[in-house]
Amino acid sequence: MLARKYLFPRVIELNYQAGRRLGVNVYLIDGGSEFLLIDVGYLDAVDEIVELIRRMDFKLSSCKMLVATHADADHIQGLARAKEILKTKVAAHPLSVEPLESGDEIMTFATIKAQNVELPMPPCKVDILLNEGDTIAVGDLKLKVWHTPGHTEGQLSFKMGNLLFSGDNIYKDSCVGVIDAHHGSNLPAFIESLKRIQRDDAEYLLPSHGPIFRRAPAILQKAIDRLTQYQYMADFGTCATSWPLLKEWERDINEGRVPK
Repeated sequence: MLARKYLFPRVIELNYQAGRRLGVNVYLIDGGSEFLLIDVGYLDAVDEIVELIRRMDFKLSSCKMLVATHADADHIQGLARAKEILKTKVAAHPLSVEPLESGDEIMTFATIKAQNVELPMPPCKVDILLNEGDTIAVGDLKLKVWHTPGHTEGQLSFKMGNLLFSGDNIYKDSCVGVIDAHHGSNLPAFIESLKRIQRDDAEYLLPSHGPIFRRAPAILQKAIDRLTQYQYMADFGTCATSWPLLKEWERDINEGRVPK
């Protein structure tokens, strides 16, 4: 049997458990009589993740569900395979259903032709819809569901005691999940999600990438300030809410002003 490496009571992160990087953070929530996984990562990591769970002496049949924080390929490419092996259900936000069930390679970032990224994206049936305010019971534990859109439309976070599983909303260095129109990024919504996390009383944030860290208002404020600026920058294309320079240029044209 493999010794379980709990980062917090009842929480195991599979990269730490493996002692090497498998991909995105994969959290096992140990409810005692059953467990669930938050994200599963890439397809090529699934067999190792399942083997780690088995070696830690968890009954594979006691996996209550596989939860997708959102529908990006690095989080869910292996979801259909894990569902098949563990014979369990998949849960996600309603706005993640279409890319998950269709295997849409653009919306999931499985295909980025300009960077020669072309990953197979196996479609996966979503069995359980998770909405804002829902509660997930796993054994004797409960996770509160937060809908925290911005990175994607269907981004979820989960509150459990003093822990917040924060998905791709915020990382320890104040970076955030990719902002891209192709998978539904929304800057105003992203800012509101970050402000919600900033206001919360969670002691620790458990992101989908990188190290776990103590929730600090300054880390969140740095991201909020940056994304607030992004709303008015042409750099972010259709994700920007406006481009003040364009309005200035149009005003000059309408009023007949020419460059000096």
